Amino acid sequence: MRKCSFALLFVALLVVLSMGTAFAAEDVIKIGTLFPLTGPCALAGQRCQAAVETAVEVINNAHPEINVPGAAAEGVLGGKKFVLVHADHQGKPDVAKSEAERLIDQEGVYAIIGSYNSSCTKPASFVAERKQKLFMCGCSSSAALTKRDLNRFFRLAPTDETESLEFVEFIKYLNETKSAGIETVGLIYENTEFGKHAAEEGKAAAEAAGLKVVADVAFNPGATNLNSEVQTLKAADPDAVFGACLGGDYTLWVRTMKQMDWLPDVALNYCTGYQDPIIAKQLEADGDFFMGGTGYSPEFAELMPAVAAVEKIYMTKTDPSVPFDSDCIQEAIATLILAQAMEMAGTTDYDAVLKVLHETQFDSPMSLGGKVVFAPGGQNLKAMSILTQLQGGSYKRIYPLDLADTEPVVPMVAWGSR
Repeated sequence: MRKCSFALLFVALLVVLSMGTAFAAEDVIKIGTLFPLTGPCALAGQRCQAAVETAVEVINNAHPEINVPGAAAEGVLGGKKFVLVHADHQGKPDVAKSEAERLIDQEGVYAIIGSYNSSCTKPASFVAERKQKLFMCGCSSSAALTKRDLNRFFRLAPTDETESLEFVEFIKYLNETKSAGIETVGLIYENTEFGKHAAEEGKAAAEAAGLKVVADVAFNPGATNLNSEVQTLKAADPDAVFGACLGGDYTLWVRTMKQMDWLPDVALNYCTGYQDPIIAKQLEADGDFFMGGTGYSPEFAELMPAVAAVEKIYMTKTDPSVPFDSDCIQEAIATLILAQAMEMAGTTDYDAVLKVLHETQFDSPMSLGGKVVFAPGGQNLKAMSILTQLQGGSYKRIYPLDLADTEPVVPMVAWGSR
């Protein structure tokens, strides 16, 4: 009898413990993050991960001081908490694919947020689509990503297509109002999904605007030198260069141009190393007078007042001297929009959440455009950026004119005159 009683108590204990585990599981929504935590873009990937962690802290805890939808509540759907599962794709598309599969099949994540590199976002998001999960993409900019007719892919940032159009519009403005005389364009880009599509969009926009493309230069990311590539640009001597170089490749490109004592009149960069405040600090005066599309920098504070309180949390999760940058803030926004969609749907049911994502205009105080609306294919129609120019190490707003605070310096100041 005593043995039977002990056995019954043991079974009852197991039942209670399993019920507790089940209830705990019901209160958790697992979200996967997929970024380059090692490799040539590791610093950018680590900041993107920290941005997602920041958004999750805002979602999971009551922050009435933060002017972001849902920040005042604890969790979503009556208290469910986001729990992050991190993965490192190392900047390698094959690893991104296998890690996306692991996050979904083994970790059981509800959605994936990532992946910085467009070349890694492409296969990883195909995995999510095939397995009927959500993929929230913050900053990967290849326009091709939202032209695949995927139903579960959503991208927050502007694309290389929209930035290319901004570049040539800005050049037209310079020619008409500053007598800049820009007639030729050179392209330099990494030989990846991101770089190749940026170059295609840049070439198409330039030619449509009557500009002649005189140099088309690809390089392998993580290159140890770019001497031959920069020499090719220098030989063609374009008036303007469109650059698609990430991380350390951007630094190497700038320093190689200095070494060869050459600059175009205008250098315009996509969502690249140009936007990275750490790289700008490392380059010091060498980084000045380069330009590019920028979705956020601290110099935009008066345009995006809701960011400041969230940025304080972010700076506790990474280098406290480094604020949000144009890329990582988009990953935070992607996470916040996912939480909003769940709240509006009133459930985590995929069909209901998808319907909200496809049909809703979201308030997004941390976005430059202030709103988020997804087109078929997943592109945020309200995504926007401002053309900036580094002057004295600060990102100065130069175009469009209604948002500008500084006159552009054109042509770029020669290396020997800085």
